[in-house]
Amino acid sequence: MLGARLKISMLTAIAALTASTAQGADYSQPLPPPPIIVQQPQQDCCDTWYLRGFVGVGMNSAYKLDYQTQTNATLQHQSNADSLFVGGAVGYEWNNWLRFDVSAEYRAKSRVYAFVTYPPAGIDEYQGNLKSWVFLGNAFVDLGTWNCFTPFVGAGIGAAYNTLSDFSDVNPNGGFGFGRNPSEWHVAYALYAGVGYNVSKSLKVDLTYRYLSYGSITDTVDCNVTCTKDTFKFGNLSSHDLMLGLRWTCCEAPPAPRYVYQPPAYTPPPYTPPPPPPLHSRG
Repeated sequence: MLGARLKISMLTAIAALTASTAQGADYSQPLPPPPIIVQQPQQDCCDTWYLRGFVGVGMNSAYKLDYQTQTNATLQHQSNADSLFVGGAVGYEWNNWLRFDVSAEYRAKSRVYAFVTYPPAGIDEYQGNLKSWVFLGNAFVDLGTWNCFTPFVGAGIGAAYNTLSDFSDVNPNGGFGFGRNPSEWHVAYALYAGVGYNVSKSLKVDLTYRYLSYGSITDTVDCNVTCTKDTFKFGNLSSHDLMLGLRWTCCEAPPAPRYVYQPPAYTPPPYTPPPPPPLHSRG
């Protein structure tokens, strides 16, 4: 009897252990480590475009004056005043060191003057106002950034629309004449050197020196009946410009990729009920 009960107890224990092992096998294996997902930044259509505005003063160089008249006249003196200008540009940053833009500017009126003598004691004074529109396609090379400062160089080529207005001849002896207010298109080019300061990621301040060559202008002075027509050509128009500008990138550069934790979806394991325990015998 004791031996039979002992056998029954051992069989019951083995069955319970087997059921526990089978139930444990039904559960899933330990969850894998959570994945790391890289969120790629959304590229913006205008993250490399910029707008540039500038103002400046042009220190006009001495022009070449060709004076054509029927009298035996001699040019004694000539001068031209400095000019102020304002302009803007639309640009594209090709990469982190090369950029291009197209600029347009208005150069305000600057006074031009010429003093002419002719024998025996004739004197003529000529003066007027020169103004220009300048259109340039520019390329710039940024030379690196140190403590928010970025030096750069550049070059541009385009066209200038020059106008000579209010040009007149005043003779102390009573003669007078007036110009024809001509306007002419000429080739223009520019050379740049400057430094930019990064105020923020999207705003920069530029201080720039520019050499600008913008063509020439020719005018004819129609005098009263006692004098002849005189023709003036103001050639080799050029200027040493000092410019202050703001450059605004219309969209900030996309941020660096972020690593974001995303937990995996959890699926509970299927439940399998354990087998019923064996029946006990009372024998």
